[in-house]
Amino acid sequence: MKLSEGKQKRMQALANHRGVIAAAAMDQRGSLQKSLAAGRGVDVKEITPAMMSEFKVAVSKVLTPHASAILLDPEFGLEAAKARAGNAGLLLAYELSGYDNTRPGRLPDLLPHVSVKRLVEWGADAVKILIYYTPSEDPQINDVKHAFIERIGAECETYEIPFFLEFVGYDPKGGDEKGLEFARTKPEIVKRSMEEFSKPQYRVDVLKVEVPINAEYVEGSGVYKGQKAYTREEALKHFREAAALAAKPFIYLSAGVSNAQFTESLKMASEAGTDYSGVLCGRATWKEGIPIYAKHGVKALEEWLQREGVKNIEAVNEAIRSAVPWYSKAGVAQTA
Repeated sequence: MKLSEGKQKRMQALANHRGVIAAAAMDQRGSLQKSLAAGRGVDVKEITPAMMSEFKVAVSKVLTPHASAILLDPEFGLEAAKARAGNAGLLLAYELSGYDNTRPGRLPDLLPHVSVKRLVEWGADAVKILIYYTPSEDPQINDVKHAFIERIGAECETYEIPFFLEFVGYDPKGGDEKGLEFARTKPEIVKRSMEEFSKPQYRVDVLKVEVPINAEYVEGSGVYKGQKAYTREEALKHFREAAALAAKPFIYLSAGVSNAQFTESLKMASEAGTDYSGVLCGRATWKEGIPIYAKHGVKALEEWLQREGVKNIEAVNEAIRSAVPWYSKAGVAQTA
């Protein structure tokens, strides 16, 4: 599908001078509230919207001078959107945090007070949706998810705003998604999901994907923990095969791992020669600041971000030097 002029213009706002998306992510909600509560040793109800907003403003203010864009949420992140550096584009999340746990299948839902029209009015350059998706899930459950994405794709098309779809794999049987067994099945989950959401009926513009391996189980990797799911050669092959199945520009997400693990994964993507177009990197840059804010407040957080957060984001920026411009896979001419 041809990218409209409106979408192309907004994509330019999200990328750096090389056409690479080097974006920070700060749209965490439920997980951030829980982490802040744990850091303070209080009930999650004591973490107020004002505290959530304050944390996000600090991250946005300090990290966006080093990023091409930032992903925020419209619940607690609109002040942080105003605090971002002038060079940084804005992605806004459209989904409710978490998923419906009253039914099987991790079904998604949208923020009830939000529409794509409103996200555009709030200054978004792109709409982001996260869904939990596993190709081996019950076909009826996946059909509901497919229809959900088709509706959002059509809504984004109407307002000429890029649609970034993030899909996170899971085990429908409830196994440990950080464990060895899931690490062995992860490449197939990522590949088949990338292939599915590249299809034109979804109108997705950028796939926000997990790396297709877990670097902790790659023999000899910098973060190897001693149990092998794949040799380095096998891991590189998974990177190449996943990239080949993407018919859209794709960027990697950090999925809550450490900065060391994420940068190690990006080194493998580079070594494999994958044609990814950047990253949306959240917790790998700022999560170690959570206990600092929880115990010592916003000034201490800002100082930590200036010192360690900037170092973390620069390590990611260094690791994505091999990323290719988004427009090379989108089938549009090089942008100015």
